[in-house]
Amino acid sequence: MTLRTESSPLLRARLAAGTAFFVQGLLFISLTTRLPQIQEKWDLDELAVSGLLLMVVLLAGVGSVVAEVVAGRSSSAVVVRVGLVAAAAGFVVLLLAPSFWVFVGGLAVYGLALGLVDASSNMQAVTVEHLYRRPILPSFHAFWTAGGILGTVVTLVTVKVDLGPGLLPLLVFPLVALAAPFVRRDQLAQSDAAVDVPWRRIALLGLAMVLFYMVDTAATTWGPVYLKGALDAPSGLTVLATLPYLVATLLARAVGDGLVDRHGAVWLLRGSGVVAAVALAVIVFAPTWLVAVVGFTILGGAVATIAPLSFSAAGAIAGGEDDTAGERIDRTDQVVARFNQFNYVGALLGAVLTGAVGSDNLRLGFAVPMVLILGIIPLASQFAIIRRRAAAAETP
Repeated sequence: MTLRTESSPLLRARLAAGTAFFVQGLLFISLTTRLPQIQEKWDLDELAVSGLLLMVVLLAGVGSVVAEVVAGRSSSAVVVRVGLVAAAAGFVVLLLAPSFWVFVGGLAVYGLALGLVDASSNMQAVTVEHLYRRPILPSFHAFWTAGGILGTVVTLVTVKVDLGPGLLPLLVFPLVALAAPFVRRDQLAQSDAAVDVPWRRIALLGLAMVLFYMVDTAATTWGPVYLKGALDAPSGLTVLATLPYLVATLLARAVGDGLVDRHGAVWLLRGSGVVAAVALAVIVFAPTWLVAVVGFTILGGAVATIAPLSFSAAGAIAGGEDDTAGERIDRTDQVVARFNQFNYVGALLGAVLTGAVGSDNLRLGFAVPMVLILGIIPLASQFAIIRRRAAAAETP
């Protein structure tokens, strides 16, 4: 099925899910690219920032669990809208906070919303992919990256704007996204069949997710701090750790659907592990901030497709070919909500462990993902299910 032959409701559902990803990327990167500013405003060191990030990660995990419960009783469409409202509310509080502890409260609300939107937007994406019956998850995650790029550009052009009311216009995006036509449970045939999920197979895919988010969170969270603190980059240019990384990620995800269609996911992910390790070595041993930016750029393109292909493979395992649409959405909603927990394990390693190990020298912090990302090479064989699923869908 191509875009020309897509039914209008199906295309609208695809764009709606993409909108949720876009907003999530915009808000998350708008926050992480301002970490140096947050450090300065509240007089925080790297360990204090790591503590705040730990709080966000843990609350996001709680939000993902809540998403599974609420989606099971209603729909992921409900969860994603609740999450968008909560994210906007959390941002209002942290932007207008008159004291540090009010700021922490706003950040906590945002952390919970992060989990709600993460889980529910991926539920929507996997459901739409199953309706398409071919791999399209990389293009959904490209929406997230596009939102992140916009957030980075906004930070770059408002570098002299304090963390405060001047950034409130960003919240127009989540409010507009509330009107998107997300796929509802009552639009699909329902099933009361018990959900039987092969969690052991999915756990192996989850390890790949952990590796990706370990690298991704380290780059987007600590990249600007690394350029400023370890490599003396000009204050207004520290976001260049994030912007080229996201641009390379967007380009890789934009072509990811086609590459997987033609060549399969296994070879793509094996190459990702090798190139990502080399890119992180460039970052760790960079003599100047410009060399580090090159490393971040290569890294973004290398790891871009790991997360979307992980969700795609998990969804392929969860949803059997003989299932009805209702059975498939029941399976995938439960799997995606729990699978999303691997996201936060990776974020814990990337954001918290990188900061803790690198509290005295962030070069050491980035050495952790440099070694661990090589684990994606032996895990790549688990992704063969994606191509088998696509081939089965094409068989009359």
